[in-house]
Amino acid sequence: MPMKQPSPAPSAGLSTSAALELHSVVKEYPGEPPVRALDDVSLRIDHGELVAVIGPSGSGKSTLLNVMGTLDRPTSGVVAVDGIDTATRSEKEVAGVRARKIGFVFQQFFLLPGMSAVENVSNGLLYQAVPPKERRRRSIEALERVGLGHRLDHPPNHLSGGERQRVAVARALVHRPAFVLADEPTGNLDSKSTDAVMNLISDLHREGTTIVVITHDAAIAASLPRQLAVHDGTIVADSAGDGRQEGGLR
Repeated sequence: MPMKQPSPAPSAGLSTSAALELHSVVKEYPGEPPVRALDDVSLRIDHGELVAVIGPSGSGKSTLLNVMGTLDRPTSGVVAVDGIDTATRSEKEVAGVRARKIGFVFQQFFLLPGMSAVENVSNGLLYQAVPPKERRRRSIEALERVGLGHRLDHPPNHLSGGERQRVAVARALVHRPAFVLADEPTGNLDSKSTDAVMNLISDLHREGTTIVVITHDAAIAASLPRQLAVHDGTIVADSAGDGRQEGGLR
């Protein structure tokens, strides 16, 4: 069994109330001239918030998603997850932070077809040295939390689109992350399933889960308590209006 790696300690000077902080983040891609996909973005998302990030295609929201999720390194600036500045950590340490601190929900579900719902959720704990019995117990608990306690042993092809996305949400929750990052979580769903998944997200938020939803849907964004609007690599509006979004407002 692999040794469980200790999670890096929080970095000095960062907010203890924040699930995610970005300070003066820039992301450039090589070219002549270089393409600046993110331009001096600063924001703070506190524990317990439910936030929508909205913007048109090409606005920079996908790049922002990758940087917030530590899937891509910024060119400069600070990206802190639960008080840990990932910019100062090794790739191995960042991978550990990502595995422990961030839950991902994607538009495509990414469920393994030959596995049951509970086995798919259990995969979210494979790299944390959690014993098999404990993995199953926590996976069942997560599926019950999203209303699928009666579908534990069903494979994805026996589930509706909305149910598959609930399995994906349960997988994101099973390791008890600092926040869940949901990328267009209703993009492949019909209107009824969309409503069900968004109701679930609202319920999880009321229970205290921190969730960031990346969306192009203005109606979905408007239904959430806080909205961040992205355009040309900057945050052009933040409905919080309380200073949590510092240098990126243009």
